[in-house]
Amino acid sequence: MLSLPPLPSWEAVHPLLVHFPIALLLVAPLFILIGVFRKSERSFPFMLAALILMALGTAGTFLAVASGDAAGELAEKIPGVTAVLEQHEELAETTEVIFAALTAIFAAILFVPRLLKAQPTRALSTVLPLVFLLFYGTGAITLANTAHQGGRLVHELGGRAPIQPGPATIQSAERDRD
Repeated sequence: MLSLPPLPSWEAVHPLLVHFPIALLLVAPLFILIGVFRKSERSFPFMLAALILMALGTAGTFLAVASGDAAGELAEKIPGVTAVLEQHEELAETTEVIFAALTAIFAAILFVPRLLKAQPTRALSTVLPLVFLLFYGTGAITLANTAHQGGRLVHELGGRAPIQPGPATIQSAERDRD
């Protein structure tokens, strides 16, 4: 009989959760670009897909930060990790705020003209989304820096959360690093 592996602890789920928002949030601008280069009446499905990806990615950042807080408590026990961990945590919280704002702004760009029954213009269908992408680039850079600091925690400093439910041990982290 096939058995399922044990469910990982909340802190051990962090590495699984972080990759989804990264992928979703970095793919969303591609849909905006595709939408910009379509005729305005055919761009909406691509713009809507971008908004959905942003919303899911932004929600994922909140889950990733929550599980990261739990994983961070374990990582604090590893010598030399404090500065990188604090920077990672600060960047993660900034990433949450930036993408929550970007998602709300893009939703407004997409739906306010429709609610006001404004006729599609080049400014609304092309220029505004392209200007938005400039601001989105700031979020993408912050996201990449957050991921980089998380990668440093794992690959340079040996920060790991146990996969099996149960308490983490500093000895296992130190043993893995040696």
